Amino acid sequence: MTTDTALLSRAMSGNVDPPLLPLPDRVAELMSELECPPRLAAHLRAVHDVAHQLVDWVEMCYPALFFDREAVLFGAATHDIGKTVHVSELSEPGGAHEQAGRTLLLGRGVSPGLARFAATHASWTEPSAGLEDLLVSLADKIWKNKRVPDLEDLVVARLAEATGRAAWEEFVALDEVLSRIGDEADERLAFQASFAIHG
Repeated sequence: MTTDTALLSRAMSGNVDPPLLPLPDRVAELMSELECPPRLAAHLRAVHDVAHQLVDWVEMCYPALFFDREAVLFGAATHDIGKTVHVSELSEPGGAHEQAGRTLLLGRGVSPGLARFAATHASWTEPSAGLEDLLVSLADKIWKNKRVPDLEDLVVARLAEATGRAAWEEFVALDEVLSRIGDEADERLAFQASFAIHG
């Protein structure tokens, strides 16, 4: 195993404190095939772990709310995969990775319904954005404890619509879980920063 391969493997599934779930096998295979930068793999792992916490919370607190759990987890684990093509966007702003990511996933046989998250994770205001898209976008923000009121309001609206409760009640519930997840942001950021962008 080369140093680069070992670093990528550690970023995707190595022991971390506090623990982060490993990337799903299907995603790990894609990352290896694409010779993914270790820092990108670490980022995707952190966002995937946060998405896991979010979907667990939604399932526990909103059992009647239908959504595609596996789509959210796959979307979170692959949302920035286009940065394997546009590596500069790992350290600089840019959106070229979004369409590139969707194209890349489609070219590897990923269904359009799953590949879409690579292109939609930064465009949650689109009318076509479903709860799954909103949860992937939310995971991509809250992993580093970034609060985005407009995005959170959209999630709250979906929750309130599903339960019939007042939006403020759903906001309080969401705020509590986001605050808890955000408390470990420094550890996730340190994990990501421990990997170089280039090998």
